Amino acid sequence: MTTQPLGPIRRAAARGRPRAALILASAVFFMGAALVVPDGTAQQIIAGVAAILGCAALWICGYALFQRSVNRTSAQSLMTLIKHDASPSIVTSDDGAVVCVNDAAQTVYRANRCETLAGALQNVLANPGAALFRLKTAAMARGSAHEDLVTASGHIRLSVHRAGEDRFLWRIERSADMAARRADPLPLPMITVGRNNAVLFMNDAARNLVGERARTLDRICPKLPLRSGQFNNISTRDGLQSCLTVALEGMAGRREVFLLPGVAATERQPDGWAFFDELPVPLLKLDPGGQIQLSNRPARALLGSDDCQGRPITDLLEGLGRSLPDWLGDAAKGRGSLHSEFLRVKRADQDMFVQVTLNRASEEGQTVLIAVLSDATELKSLEAQFVQSQKMQAIGQLAGGVAHDFNNLLTAISGHCDLLLLRHDQGDSDYNDLVQINQNANRAASLVNQLLAYSRKQTLRPEVMDLRDAMSDLTHLLNRLVGEKVILSLTHDPMLWSIRADKRQLEQVVMNLVVNARDAMPEGGEIRLTTENVTLTEPLNRDRAVVAPGRYVRVAVTDEGGGISSDKLQKVFEPFFTTKRTGEGTGLGLSTAYGIVKQTGGFIFVDSEHGVGSQFFLLFPAYDAVEDVPKPTIAPLPVESPVDGVVLLVEDEAPVRAFASRALQLRGLTVLEAESAEDALEMLKDDALEVDVFVTDVVMPGLNGPSWVQQALKSRPDVRVVFVSGYAEEDFGDTQSRIPNSVFLPKPFSLTELTEIVQRQLN
Repeated sequence: MTTQPLGPIRRAAARGRPRAALILASAVFFMGAALVVPDGTAQQIIAGVAAILGCAALWICGYALFQRSVNRTSAQSLMTLIKHDASPSIVTSDDGAVVCVNDAAQTVYRANRCETLAGALQNVLANPGAALFRLKTAAMARGSAHEDLVTASGHIRLSVHRAGEDRFLWRIERSADMAARRADPLPLPMITVGRNNAVLFMNDAARNLVGERARTLDRICPKLPLRSGQFNNISTRDGLQSCLTVALEGMAGRREVFLLPGVAATERQPDGWAFFDELPVPLLKLDPGGQIQLSNRPARALLGSDDCQGRPITDLLEGLGRSLPDWLGDAAKGRGSLHSEFLRVKRADQDMFVQVTLNRASEEGQTVLIAVLSDATELKSLEAQFVQSQKMQAIGQLAGGVAHDFNNLLTAISGHCDLLLLRHDQGDSDYNDLVQINQNANRAASLVNQLLAYSRKQTLRPEVMDLRDAMSDLTHLLNRLVGEKVILSLTHDPMLWSIRADKRQLEQVVMNLVVNARDAMPEGGEIRLTTENVTLTEPLNRDRAVVAPGRYVRVAVTDEGGGISSDKLQKVFEPFFTTKRTGEGTGLGLSTAYGIVKQTGGFIFVDSEHGVGSQFFLLFPAYDAVEDVPKPTIAPLPVESPVDGVVLLVEDEAPVRAFASRALQLRGLTVLEAESAEDALEMLKDDALEVDVFVTDVVMPGLNGPSWVQQALKSRPDVRVVFVSGYAEEDFGDTQSRIPNSVFLPKPFSLTELTEIVQRQLN
C-alpha cells in the first residue's frame, strides 16, 4: 500500500484543522464589522475577507469529515487484511493510539484492551517507547522498517509499514516464525545466554555446530565459565572441538556468545584466522612484544588506521601511566590476574580512549595475545570532569583556609598599627613608616580577599540592579585603565533586564576582564564590552557546566589580542595561573572573577582563537526590575565620644584579642576577655556579671561562635552580639539570622570599624 502525497490545498486544510473554530469566529467577526461600517469600498473589502474566511472554515470542516470517513474505510480495509494473519498485527494512528488489532494480537498481547501500542508491548519489552520511536521515524522516511529485539522469551522482529496518511501497521514475529532466521546472514555460531547460563536462543549456525537445541550452556561447554579470547572445548555433534569464544555483555544479565570453530592448536594456520575480520567486537592479535599480527574491521575503525598489521601497538596507543611493554610482558607470562588498562588512542582527528583487555592464547607452541577493545571515551570524559571538579574544590578549600589565617594575622598587624598611629602625629619621624605598614597591610588584605573570592567565601551584598547604570558609573575608570592605545567601546541592549549581584564585586569582575584584554594587546586595539538579553529554550552544556533554560543577561568582553592556546584554555580560571611574564601579574584576576560570578549564581565562559583574540562572557539570571528604595543613612558617630558598657570579647587568636581589647578600652568600654567559647560560658555562670555586648569570633576550636552565643542568650536574652570572622557571612548566615540583635564584621577590620560597630550595638 502506497501513500500519495497531499496536494497543497489538502495539506493546508489538514494543517488548518485545529484552527477551524478560530477561522469561523474570525469570519463572523468580519461579517459583523461589515454591517457596522458605512457603505463603500471599506465595507466591500471587509465583507470579502469575511466571505473568504467563511469559505475556508467550511472547506476545512468538510475536509475533516471526508478524512474521517476515509480513515474509517481504511481501518475497515486494514482489519479485513490483517484479521486472519498468524502474526500479531496492530494498526495505530500517528500518535500511537490503537485503531484495530487482529485475532493473534488479541490472544498474545491482549492489545484490544490497551489504548496504545506501547502499553500492549510493555510486558514484552523493558522500554518499548524507544524502539517504537526509532521504527516510526524510519518508516516515515522510507515507508517501512523493522528491528530484531531480544526479550525474556526469545527474539522477536518488530516491523512497521505506513498504511495511509496517519496510519501505521505493526507486525510482531517471534524467532520461531521468522523465515529470515533460517537464512541467518551472520555465518558465525551465536548463542544468547541468560542468567544461570540458560540458553535463550541459538542461530542456525550454532544448531548446525552443536546439534539439537541445548537448554543450558554447560551442555555445550563442559568446562565453565567461558571467557572471551580463550580456546574452549565445545561439545558438538561430531564430538569435542576447540573453539575460540567471544562473549558480548548485554542487558538484564544476557550475553551473546560467538563460537569460532576450526582453530584447534594443531590446525591453526595464518589463513585460519579469516573469521577474525567478521567479528563485531574490536580485536587485535599481538605477539608478546606488542607487534600487531592481525586486526579486524571494528578495531581498525576504532583506532583510525586502515592497516595495523606489522605495526607496534605503541604507534597506535599510549599508556596513561604504565609502560605498555611491561604490561604486555606481564600478560604474556601470566603474571597477575587482571590484564585490563585504559589507553589513549593516538588519533589526530579526535580524542579517544579505549579499555583494552588482554587474554593469552597459544599458536603453534608460541604465546599470542588477544586484545579486546572497547570505547571508553565517554567514561574517561566523565572521569576528567570529576577530577577537574575535585581539583577546583580542593584549591578553593586551600585558598579559603589560607585566607582565614592571613586575615587573623592582618587584623593583628593593621590593628596594632592603628594603635601606634593614635600616639604619633604627622610630625613624628615614625609616622610615615607606620603609614607604609598600614597601606601594605591593606594591600595584603585585598590580595586575601581575592583568594576568598575564588573559594566563594567572601561576603557579598547582592542587590537587584540595572547593569547599564553600573557600567556607566564604571566607564570613566575603565577608560583610564586601558590607556591611549586601546579603544574601549560599550554597547548595551536598550531593553536590558535587571540582574542581582554585588555591585562592587561585579565592577571588580569587569575591571579584571578589561585589564586582561588590555594586556593581551600591547600594540593597541579595540576592546568591546557588550550586554544583551538571552533566552535559553534548552539546557546549555558548556565547559563541564549546564546552564538551565530561562532568561539571562549576557556580558561579553572581546579583545583583538593573540588569543589563548588550547592547552592553556582550561587552566585560565585556576589561581596563580597566568600567561603573562614574571612580575606582570599575580594570576588571581580571572580566578577572582570566576569565584565572584559563581557565588553570584552566574556562569563565566571563554572562547579564544589563536591570532584572532579572546572573548570572555558572563551569564547572569535575569530579574524583574524593582523600584529604588532609598537606603537609610546612618549618621557617623563622634570618634572621640566615650562609651560606657561591658563587652565580653571571645577570640582564640591572642594578637587579635589583644588589639581588639585595647581598641575597645580606649573608647571607655570595660572589656572581659576569653580565649574560647567554653571559657566565656564559664564566666557567664556568674549571675552578678553584667554584659552588654558579645564580640566573638565565628570559627574557634571547640564550640564555634554562634553555638555558644545561642546557649548564652537563653539566660541573657537582651545582650547584643557582634560576630567577626575571616570567612564570608554566608557560611553561617542561616544561623546568624536566628540570633536576635546580631551583626557581622569581616576580618581584617580596623580600630575605627570595630569601635563604631560595637558603639552602634550599645545604642
